[in-house]
Amino acid sequence: MTELVINEEFKRLIPPLSTEEMIALERSIIAEGCRDPLVTWNGYIIDGHHRYGICQKYNIEFTVVNKPELESELDVKLWMINNQFSRRNLSIAVRLDLAFHFKEFEQEKAKNRQLITLKNNSKNKTLDRSDLTYREETGKSLEAVAKMAETSYGNAFKYEKLIEKAPNEIKQEVIEGKVSIDRAYRNLQKAERLEANKVTEWPEGKYRVIYADPPWSYGDERSGMGGAIDHYNTMSLEDIKDLSVKELAEDNAVLFMWATAPLLEEAFEVVNAWGFKYKTNIIWNKVKPNLGNYTYVRHEHLIIATKGSCTPDNTQRFNSVQTIERTGRHSEKPEEFRNIIETLYTYGNKIELFSRKKVEGWEAYGNEV
Repeated sequence: MTELVINEEFKRLIPPLSTEEMIALERSIIAEGCRDPLVTWNGYIIDGHHRYGICQKYNIEFTVVNKPELESELDVKLWMINNQFSRRNLSIAVRLDLAFHFKEFEQEKAKNRQLITLKNNSKNKTLDRSDLTYREETGKSLEAVAKMAETSYGNAFKYEKLIEKAPNEIKQEVIEGKVSIDRAYRNLQKAERLEANKVTEWPEGKYRVIYADPPWSYGDERSGMGGAIDHYNTMSLEDIKDLSVKELAEDNAVLFMWATAPLLEEAFEVVNAWGFKYKTNIIWNKVKPNLGNYTYVRHEHLIIATKGSCTPDNTQRFNSVQTIERTGRHSEKPEEFRNIIETLYTYGNKIELFSRKKVEGWEAYGNEV
């Protein structure tokens, strides 16, 4: 029987067969022989690793087809990935894994071509890969990966984050179908959030005025598309409710809390969990709308709730609709609302939760401060 060589780097590009697939392939080869030829390049198997193992196990003859037209290992790897896409019914995770490898190898080829061009055009100069200027726009690169893998841009975005940040064992579980891309990505987001929050100690003391802009989670379907999770670490509703805000509030305290229109129901759950009672709200008219699922949305709610008795300190009242054109960073709130709070409540300890900056007269809690 012909002895072939296995290149481990090539072999790692072959998606593993499930137990059922492996059993079916073994039964087929035992019953009918190895009908499809194994493909080789310079003596290395580049297609048929599983069939070769079965043929060796049962001493079954096989035929071999060589691919001498492939010029380099990069050409071999690109051919192997294309071959897998054309021959097998692969899961989204496996297709994405192959597509990202394909992108990596294509970029490597582009760099090699650029290096050759530079060397040919440069006289009396030694060049290496540090001289290369190859760049690829991230968004377009992900679009190409998603198209090749026949999946959404969001899935490509999430899988890329898993490649960059998740432990190898998690990525392997995703490829094997033990964990979904969505679940693995959510777990990664949660771990990052918890790690970021370690550097920010929960505040001490008691506060009469609490101003909060919780990092609401809208689900991961918009990740990579400009959604909240692309701008800050979001928290689940239960995690937000579990925060010890109740212990921060004085016996008589007021809460000003931001909530968006889709999450009003959840916002009231948080208000109750934090020990406050809803009183009213201020509408922020942002002027510039965002496209929602049902309407063009151009407003947010600043919920006002109290614990004990905490009416404003003076008789000045503000319009319940504040028209202020949105500017600045994603989810950033205008300072006019802090001025409103300070006008209504003139004394007592104040704290801003999930703050992005430290403001004089206020304590601040937030991992972006």
